[in-house]
Amino acid sequence: MAGQSFKPSEKTFLGSNTRVARVVAQPIAQFLRVEAAGGILLILATAAALIWVNSPWGHTYHEFWETKFDITVGSFHLGDDAHPFNLELLVNDALVAIFFFVVGMEIKLERVVGQLKDTRVAALPAMAAIGGMVVPALFFIALNTSTPEFDGWGIPMATDIAFALGVLSLLGNRVPATLRVFLLTLAIVDDIGAILVIAIFYTSNLSTGWLLVAAGLVILVVVLRELRVWYIPLYVVIGVLVWVAVFKSGVHATIAGVVMGLLTPARPLQDTVEDDLISPFLAKTDAIPDAATARHVRFEVQETVSVAQRLITSLHPYTSYLVIPIFALANAGIEISGSAISDAASSSVTLGIILGLVGGKLVGVTGATFLAVKLGISDLPAGMNWRRVFGVAAMAGIGFTVSIFITTLAFDDDVLQEQAKLGIIAASVLATALGTMLLWKGDDGLVDDMPDAVVEAQAH
Repeated sequence: MAGQSFKPSEKTFLGSNTRVARVVAQPIAQFLRVEAAGGILLILATAAALIWVNSPWGHTYHEFWETKFDITVGSFHLGDDAHPFNLELLVNDALVAIFFFVVGMEIKLERVVGQLKDTRVAALPAMAAIGGMVVPALFFIALNTSTPEFDGWGIPMATDIAFALGVLSLLGNRVPATLRVFLLTLAIVDDIGAILVIAIFYTSNLSTGWLLVAAGLVILVVVLRELRVWYIPLYVVIGVLVWVAVFKSGVHATIAGVVMGLLTPARPLQDTVEDDLISPFLAKTDAIPDAATARHVRFEVQETVSVAQRLITSLHPYTSYLVIPIFALANAGIEISGSAISDAASSSVTLGIILGLVGGKLVGVTGATFLAVKLGISDLPAGMNWRRVFGVAAMAGIGFTVSIFITTLAFDDDVLQEQAKLGIIAASVLATALGTMLLWKGDDGLVDDMPDAVVEAQAH
């Protein structure tokens, strides 16, 4: 994952002392280990999409992403006449499903062994997340009471965790670790809410037959887990089949990724490895182990780490540095002109999204946090104060990736989509500026507003 420290072996190209490795490969690898790297690539991809669509070759942007193709096996066709499969669908339904697969595993891991395991600790960011979903939706609805504009109510509910944590990382030591954990947990609960909203409210034309096929495959995964079948390629095949069944069922295909993520084991198969098994490898002897023994030892060692942790570590770079930037490139192409900006400025959709993401998140997250503290449900973590709560609430208004994703589901009209996307970009910029301003000086004597227990913890 981004931010992890890992030194490659000197026996590999990346760890070698060659000129190409030192000048090119190692700086790139170092950049990708920076927590803000995913957010930076997301910004670059967004800028590339905007430049492309507003260039003299702008017409090729939509032509490229609307390139049609189909996957056919016998009489089975992935697409159909009403909804032909194209590059945009490949990104929004298939690649993003991998992103949601990782999200599902992160939710599962946090619930089993992470912050969400302790109900009292998780209660504060969970309530903050709920407030940060409900209030923005209400703010949007207040300005959009008629259809089709009303259908965009789910857009300002989402928080873009890659952007938000990236901005926090750029603030360095000004942001305590507890604030990062608070925002991360808030975003996880926010993701759960977004997933439920997509599954329940943005699903149409259900096919019961395909839905039953998907359910049967999910049950098969559960049975295989109970039988302790541990062959990951088998689950990859079943996962692809689940995605196809969900895609054909009418439920948005990204839900398949979430379901498979939640089914991934979050506890290791075993806690320790027997010393007499690995001691021959650690001892300095001339004996070279055979392939079967080495494979067995590798299995025993790797199973002390859960499948979810291993897959998150493996897939996180691809989702952060490839999937999400490609998604931004495919969806952030907005034609910006004087008339487009003028129309957006007077559009209730654009204004509703800005109001929801900037004002709604600030009011919702802060209000719910304040309510949880005053009711004694939870305390502010050590290192937190109310200015920092305001700051993280503002950062929660960065709603880029999932907000744009919900936009593509909520609106069929291209004009409404572009107005919504302009609102999302404007709101994310404003939320970043406001959050940075509030967190730049996190103390300012506001610690006195915090619960006594937290003040004592800070003193120690």
